[in-house]
Amino acid sequence: MADGTLGTSTSGISKRVLAVAINDRAGATAQLSHLDLDAQVALVCSTPLSRRSEMLGLLPRPEDVIPLIPEAELCFTVKAMGISDAVWLLDYSTVEQVVACVDLDIWKGTLPDRDALDSWLDALAEGDEEHFLRSVLGLDPEIVVMYLKHRVHCIQKPDDDDDWEDPDGGLTIDGQFYLVPIREDDDIASIIVMLKSLFVGDYWTYFRMMLAVIHELDSANEEWALRWRTGRLEDLGFPPWDRAMRIYNFIRPQERTLIDDGTDPFDVNAWDLPIWLPRLPTTLDHEYLLFRTLAQLDEQQRKAALFTFFALANKVAVADRMELSDAESTPRAIDKAARFASAGLAHICESSGRDPVDVIGKVVVERLFSVGANLDPEASKPGPFL
Repeated sequence: MADGTLGTSTSGISKRVLAVAINDRAGATAQLSHLDLDAQVALVCSTPLSRRSEMLGLLPRPEDVIPLIPEAELCFTVKAMGISDAVWLLDYSTVEQVVACVDLDIWKGTLPDRDALDSWLDALAEGDEEHFLRSVLGLDPEIVVMYLKHRVHCIQKPDDDDDWEDPDGGLTIDGQFYLVPIREDDDIASIIVMLKSLFVGDYWTYFRMMLAVIHELDSANEEWALRWRTGRLEDLGFPPWDRAMRIYNFIRPQERTLIDDGTDPFDVNAWDLPIWLPRLPTTLDHEYLLFRTLAQLDEQQRKAALFTFFALANKVAVADRMELSDAESTPRAIDKAARFASAGLAHICESSGRDPVDVIGKVVVERLFSVGANLDPEASKPGPFL
């Protein structure tokens, strides 16, 4: 994650650079060239999604900046531009970023959206051929097989049938496997590009892929792809749904105000977040008690507490079935996490007579949220299972 040390000033810089670019594009690019890469990443990510493509176009060397954009931010940016219009941006992305974008965007609950998958792979196919091949090899093979099975029937030529005839409309790369589009109006151009690249660059993967399209079951591929995706999202801070739902576990009234003086909520490790965030509004006059309390901590404690808060917000997003590829999900999850954690913090303070700073140093933020959710279960109710 690019850190938010530039704070809210980046949005002001973004507006000024974009304003200069209207009449002096070269001058705007020159202004950006004086910023280091971290600052350029922060500037791009703080630019509104509707104008982020403009900012990327002004970068002196976008190929150096784009690989550093946090994974979810890249996904937000591509979708704001339109996946089919973001080919050049994807060409500069890393394989890890591509995999994360697919993980975040193509799943609806526990099932993949084949049309969304088509959009990503079709766009990648229009770009650099080597990058496309690396991306395909970086994706789970189950995902690629699902992509192919959604678009084509694959027929293998038998070795011992001299009377065998090519299937109508069938296309072949090697004379052994024939592809027939499932939809008559589909020219399967992106699939041909992919398979030609595989055939030349990694024949045995190509061969196994063709056999998988013929013989493997969609249900098995979906199950394994979901497993791999779940593990990767957990590395990005998004736990599995059943584990995320623990934030809504019932807590008996007499246990809601318990404080363990041996607990250290600030004993946490930082990790790279998939989004870019400026500093949260931890001010003494903020509407939420949680942020007012965090403002009173020293810098090290506040940083640790914010990482535990980000982890909580991710759990809220997963438990509430928010679209992880939707840029609006992040502020919604943050607001809900802060609102109910503040309610839990206030309840414990009122019941125990202890100061909020003292409580937040003894009770982890996730428990504060759970207490707050228990106080108003109807308002905190997570989204329905899809």
